[in-house]
Amino acid sequence: MIERSLNQIIKDALAEDIGSGDITTLAAVDSNMLAHGEFLVKQDGIVAGLEVLKKTIEIFDPSLQLTFFANDGDRVSAKTVVAIVKGKAASILTVERTALNFLQRMSGIATLSRLFQDKISHTKAKIIDTRKTVPGLRIIDKLAVKLSGCSNHRFGLYDMFLIKDNHIEAAGSIAKAISLCKKYRKKKNHNYKIEVETTNLPQVEEAIGCGVDIIMLDNFNLTDMRKAVELINGKCLIEASGNVNLDNVKQIAETGVDFISVGAITHSAKALDISLELKLVK
Repeated sequence: MIERSLNQIIKDALAEDIGSGDITTLAAVDSNMLAHGEFLVKQDGIVAGLEVLKKTIEIFDPSLQLTFFANDGDRVSAKTVVAIVKGKAASILTVERTALNFLQRMSGIATLSRLFQDKISHTKAKIIDTRKTVPGLRIIDKLAVKLSGCSNHRFGLYDMFLIKDNHIEAAGSIAKAISLCKKYRKKKNHNYKIEVETTNLPQVEEAIGCGVDIIMLDNFNLTDMRKAVELINGKCLIEASGNVNLDNVKQIAETGVDFISVGAITHSAKALDISLELKLVK
């Protein structure tokens, strides 16, 4: 399913850009002209999306030949050539922007994700993503996070119970919401994990008493977060969430939580500066 979805995302992106044809290239470039293009990283960062780049080129023109000089997840410095594509100049020019869009976005996400993870490498905590992704590009965004060395949270609404404040309001209480999720899980005969969002220490105590897989500490200050970690005392996993940034993530990790979810790594990542430099084959 994911493989088919990725292929469809790439096909849609190519169709969006090329439409009825790349009229500039069709008009100005000899269809038999050969060239090679260097994918040049122009700033320090983490490269991610090379396999997506490969798939994009293969789908557009299988005759193009791609050679890698880096691996997904590698730390690269500015002025590094991470890949070279060879073949028809017209094909390279037409596929260039779609290929770069994927590579730049994924590398930007991976770079920001690694920055967060490096801040907490001395702790047991792991940076995880959220569902704050570009609509239709979740596979791409979450793959970039994974390639950075960080981890993925649930992929969508269907693969994990996550009881949030509005669910609690609708159900009547944390205990009631958890009970209903457990009944639903049993009825459907699956073993999806149950996570519950808490906003204060009394809610943490209530969630502990109900037995869940993960308790989320949403927008807790550091003092209450430490108290919550002590209360939970290994009874379940702990996720910290809310207003996490590069300045406070170290202190959050040092409270003893297991996961720190950061929406910014997908919704606010800046694309890594990468260009394609075309050179004709004489």
